Amino acid sequence: MNNRSDIHDRLAASLKEARKAKGLSLDAVARLSGVSRSMVSQIERGESSPTVATLWNLTQALQVDFAGLIERRAEPRIEIVRAEAAPVIGGRGQGVTIRILSPAEAVGEHEVYDLGFSETAKLVSEPHSPGCREHLTVLEGSLRVTSGAESQTLRAGDTARYFADRPHSIEAVDGAARAILIVQNS
Repeated sequence: MNNRSDIHDRLAASLKEARKAKGLSLDAVARLSGVSRSMVSQIERGESSPTVATLWNLTQALQVDFAGLIERRAEPRIEIVRAEAAPVIGGRGQGVTIRILSPAEAVGEHEVYDLGFSETAKLVSEPHSPGCREHLTVLEGSLRVTSGAESQTLRAGDTARYFADRPHSIEAVDGAARAILIVQNS
């Protein structure tokens, strides 16, 4: 028989989630909070109920809201961004439309764009951060991708993966085109 309450389970899960979200080990949380490593582990496993003082020390170390730890969380949900609500920006060049599909908090890590090219459009980009890569999948038409000194032509259904930490460009070939672009670590 399990005597643990729902609040107890939520508290254990919330503390563990907060620690992992910060990328901290049990040892690091113990050092920051003054609570022993074994106690932190027991609390996260739901094997021990912390005192208010211990809980306060942990929330301060993890920089989380004391009251929010035991609140009921909303059920996971599907977030919808309707086509007309997605932010649209013009490209660095005429005839390119860039629709932003990724959430704002993904900027710099994992960005997703829907690219539309008119017949002669070209999107020219300066180098991004070292190690940045782009993944381009052509949905309609043909595109030429250039990364540094290398160029390749892609047709509908093709995907190119290339370094974007050097000058690079994407241009329409033989008419209008559309693609999905994923930028990692920009």
